[in-house]
Amino acid sequence: MSSKGKSSKGKALKGKALKGKEKVPEDNALAGKAPSGQAPKGRVPKRRSRAQEISAGGVVVHEGKVVVIVPTRLAADGSKVLCLPKGHLDPGENAQQAALREVREETGVQAELVEDLGEVRYWYRRDGRAVRKSVHFFLFRYLSGDTEDHDDEVEVARWMDLGEAQKALSYEGEREMVTLARAALERDR
Repeated sequence: MSSKGKSSKGKALKGKALKGKEKVPEDNALAGKAPSGQAPKGRVPKRRSRAQEISAGGVVVHEGKVVVIVPTRLAADGSKVLCLPKGHLDPGENAQQAALREVREETGVQAELVEDLGEVRYWYRRDGRAVRKSVHFFLFRYLSGDTEDHDDEVEVARWMDLGEAQKALSYEGEREMVTLARAALERDR
């Protein structure tokens, strides 16, 4: 699964986080174009309804570090994933509330909202159906708590240097969110 980024100015980006340009990732079965407006082989035609999911997550910072997790759920290829805390919105929640709850549940820490970082969009397949996923990310400042107090959906929660996370996170869109968080912290110094 490949992640896509969105700039803090609100322009959705697909594939690599390129300023204002959209790109469908090469490893995505939905990529490609066919002549005469026909969907290429493996692509879901536009007229068919597609599932859509909305999630929210956080980049929690403290003393030059960010909290990252290794979820118990493996990637589609069976590998472990290093990522930021995130999850679905519960009924009645907005994205900020969901991100704060997911941070608390998946990392064991309490945090306060600093700012909206943007959105990561990507496609994946579930039961043969294309699912469009949108994850809203927020920058949070650590207040209290211990990463050992995470929930059972997470194998490990730990602090990682911001610069290391920019390289080590499994998904490109999440690495971009850490880059945006780092820039926001520099700007506010």
